[in-house]
Amino acid sequence: MDSLSGFAVFVQVAESRSFVAAGRLLGVSASAVGKSVARLEERLGVRLFHRSTRSVTLTAEGALFLERSRRVLAEVEAAELELAQATAAPRGRLRVSLPLVSSLVLPVLSDFMRAYPEIELDLDFTDQLVDVIEDGFDAVVRTGEPADSRLSARRLGAFQAMLVASPEYLALRGTPKVPADLAGHACLHYRFPHTGKLEPWPLRRAPGEPELALPTSMICNNIETRLCFALRGLGIACLPDFAIQQQLADGSLCQVLPGHVGPAKAFHVLWPASRHPSPKVRALVDFLSARLFPAGQGRA
Repeated sequence: MDSLSGFAVFVQVAESRSFVAAGRLLGVSASAVGKSVARLEERLGVRLFHRSTRSVTLTAEGALFLERSRRVLAEVEAAELELAQATAAPRGRLRVSLPLVSSLVLPVLSDFMRAYPEIELDLDFTDQLVDVIEDGFDAVVRTGEPADSRLSARRLGAFQAMLVASPEYLALRGTPKVPADLAGHACLHYRFPHTGKLEPWPLRRAPGEPELALPTSMICNNIETRLCFALRGLGIACLPDFAIQQQLADGSLCQVLPGHVGPAKAFHVLWPASRHPSPKVRALVDFLSARLFPAGQGRA
């Protein structure tokens, strides 16, 4: 630690160009500053400063050593900050943007709130693409691959879109065998709230094959409505697997065209890049990573 103290004194003298000014800033006498610099020079075997009655200036060796000393002190400061944050209890307001997948995230977030009572959750549910930094969010959860270099990201898991309908609907209208058969069926659609566009169904297509024009029997902007209408036999819906696990298991919904739906999509949590994220952000990221898709679910 004496060496680190010597570095700090040296840097302060170099920046203030005065033993007296450096001592005043460090809370010690000019004599103590001079002795500290002299011990450092003796240990290094080089002169770090040109001294005169009016000024103190760096030698060539001193200028080189100043650059290295600043890096050393910055690393020590960063390490101290990291350790302090690691032991600090997560607390404060945590602003999070999430997609409209409440059935997936709400149970996990309620457990997070119970586990971290000192954190105030401020949740914003939207499918709009937000600017994490400009819009003032601490973290966001989104699908797709991260593309913003200003953000750190962690993959939470993956989900598969599925076409589903009730057994009663399929008994009445028949089961589609190929995607083109959907033209004769009632299709329950999702509309993006901020663009007004319908979410395309991820049907596999051959190269050059145009997107299939699907009938529109109902349009809404959430999962729950499509799930309810599909369960009541009103049509075929495209829904994420995490929203219909129970219904598939108990037979109230049946999967349609399983071999014709595209690949899984990933969920990521993203936050402003930093070497030392705050305890509350780190707590959220770790909690979501462990709980959103537990025991390896959705890791494909």
